Amino acid sequence: MILNYLNVSGKKKKILGRGQGSGKGGTCTKGHKGAKARSGNSKKIGFEGGQMPLQRRIPKFGFKRKKTKYYILNIDTIQYLINIGKIKIIRDILFKKKLKIKILGRGKLTYKINITANKFSKKAYECIKKNCGNIIMNYEY
Repeated sequence: MILNYLNVSGKKKKILGRGQGSGKGGTCTKGHKGAKARSGNSKKIGFEGGQMPLQRRIPKFGFKRKKTKYYILNIDTIQYLINIGKIKIIRDILFKKKLKIKILGRGKLTYKINITANKFSKKAYECIKKNCGNIIMNYEY
């Protein structure tokens, strides 16, 4: 034989449906009738034998919205950082592009600053503009 019908492992291939004398004739080891005996039979993933499937038993609830998280920074915090010397007034205040920052208007500002952030509250915007500061909106998300 040509390597047992090109079966390289050397193991004989099981021959089905060649009469009763072969020992695997008639039903071809599939039993009698039913869906599993038919050709082309395949159950869906998650099929539970007619029982209501898990994905249909569990109720549906809306959808999840991906909310952008902003790091909040108040004006009094910026003023404190200027006072202790962490932020120099000459330079602009810039944040990493990956951080999304919102400036809120708590406190007072006594220095002129140029600040770049993603969002500003109305009070913070007015406070920075009152001190002749520049606001640069960073829309990169």
